[in-house]
Amino acid sequence: MSEFYLWFNTGTQHILDWNGYDHILYILSLCVLFSISDWKRLLVLVTAFTIGHSLTLAASVLNFFQVKQSYIEVLIPLTILITCVINLIYRTKLTQQRSINFKLNYFMALFFGFIHGLGFSYLLKSMLGKEENLIFPLLSFNLGLEFGQLFIVVFMLIISIFIDKFTRIKKQDVVFFVSSAVFGIAFILFMQRLNEL
Repeated sequence: MSEFYLWFNTGTQHILDWNGYDHILYILSLCVLFSISDWKRLLVLVTAFTIGHSLTLAASVLNFFQVKQSYIEVLIPLTILITCVINLIYRTKLTQQRSINFKLNYFMALFFGFIHGLGFSYLLKSMLGKEENLIFPLLSFNLGLEFGQLFIVVFMLIISIFIDKFTRIKKQDVVFFVSSAVFGIAFILFMQRLNEL
C-alpha cells in the first residue's frame, strides 16, 4: 500500500506542481468554456485527454517508442495555445460551440493527451530507473495524475458556480479573460522552449 501511495502521490504532485504549470494551464483552458450544468460534457473531454495521455505515458515508459524530450516540451505549450485560440473564437457562441464542435474538441483533447502523456513519461522514467515491475508504478502514477487533474476541474467548476451566482460577469467575458491570460503565459513558454531546441 505504501508503494501505491508513493507513486500515486508523485503523480498528484506532478500535475499540481507549479514548476510544471504547463499541464495546469491546459486543464484550465479546457475547463473554462464549461459551467456546472455542462459537467457531463466536460467529463467526456477530460476523459478523452486522460485516455490520450494514459496510452502514450504507458507506451513511452514501456519503451514502445521514443520522442526527443525537447520536441515534446515545445509541443505541450502549443496544445495550450491552440485550445485558447479556439476558446477565443467561440466565446460569443458558447452554446453552438458546445454542440456543433464537441466532436472536434473531443478528438483534440484525445490528441493533445498523447502529447502531454509523453511529457509525463520523462519524469516517471527517470524515477523508475531499473525497476523491473513497471505496471504497478505506472498505474499508481497515472491514478495520481487523474486525481490531481480532477482537483483542477472541480476547482474550476466551483469558481464557475461562484461567478454565475454572485457576480454579473458574463461567461464569454470569463472565457476571454482566462483564455487570453493562459495564451500569454503559454506563448512565452512556447518561445522559451523553441529557443532551447
